[in-house]
Amino acid sequence: MADVATVAGVSHQTVSRVLNDLPNIRPATRDRVLAAIEELGYRRNTAARTLVTRRSGTIGVITADMGHYGPANIMLALESASRAAGYSLSLAGLPEITAASLRTAVDQVLDQAVEAVVVIVAHQAALTLAQSLRIGVPLVLVEGDLSATPLTAGVDQIEGARLATSHLLDLGHDTVLHLPGPAHWLEAKARRRGWQMVLEEHDRPIPELMAEGDWSSRSGYESGRVMLRDLRPTAVFAGNDQMALGLLRALHEAGLRVPVDVSVVGFDDLPESGYFAPPLTTVRQDFRELGQRTMALVLRVLAGEDDASVPLVEPVLVVRSSTAAPAR
Repeated sequence: MADVATVAGVSHQTVSRVLNDLPNIRPATRDRVLAAIEELGYRRNTAARTLVTRRSGTIGVITADMGHYGPANIMLALESASRAAGYSLSLAGLPEITAASLRTAVDQVLDQAVEAVVVIVAHQAALTLAQSLRIGVPLVLVEGDLSATPLTAGVDQIEGARLATSHLLDLGHDTVLHLPGPAHWLEAKARRRGWQMVLEEHDRPIPELMAEGDWSSRSGYESGRVMLRDLRPTAVFAGNDQMALGLLRALHEAGLRVPVDVSVVGFDDLPESGYFAPPLTTVRQDFRELGQRTMALVLRVLAGEDDASVPLVEPVLVVRSSTAAPAR
């Protein structure tokens, strides 16, 4: 910074004020400092800055299953929101969901002097482990605890499943089959609960669950083939869009038309869902809003609000061509 100050012809303090985007700096002075920074290729010494300010400007993020649409998009949304707030992220992935793996990931981000830790793992075991941690900095759970308790953020998965199931009943279907995601995922459990609640409220038969999927299109296809050996449902609510895609193929191979013979609803609203054959009716999760709420929660905790909370993000039903009234 001393070299930048010399080239720009200003004081060391003025360089610091420009770097921290503080007010009351003349535009011409700011321009000279920025030009000197560019000329010298100056970069902040983050380690030194952290020692002086005791703040790193970094949030630790622990996540697993980045190959799945939901966790990956939550991560991208959080990165955007954190950047807008002047923070950067330090990412640690979980190769497996165990106490040892989670502890290693926590130690990894704490070594970066992070100011808070965000855990994006919607898995029952991870929730139990995360809630037991005492790490000396705020810890926020995303999608791991869907009860809207303090220091948690998420999408209202139960309401999303209710929207999907109610839509099919409103079209005139007698009941709705459910293709569930993996039982140890909290989102899958919540979607199953929302589906069941609507059927109970309308006094409709609650069919046995289809074979459990793993969120992949392959599992949706295989579950669909197993189902079609014994059943010919008129409506199916799939736990996510990828499994719905596999189910659409299984129905097509069985000679069943969607939505004439079977209506199908998914969950997530993948960018490709509107281009399925037919375009998929689904439940949209607003991951951008979730990222912003998560970052707002982190900032409130860092400001001293120990019990900060935010409401669950409301999902939206997107109606396309894969659902219709049942043929009579």
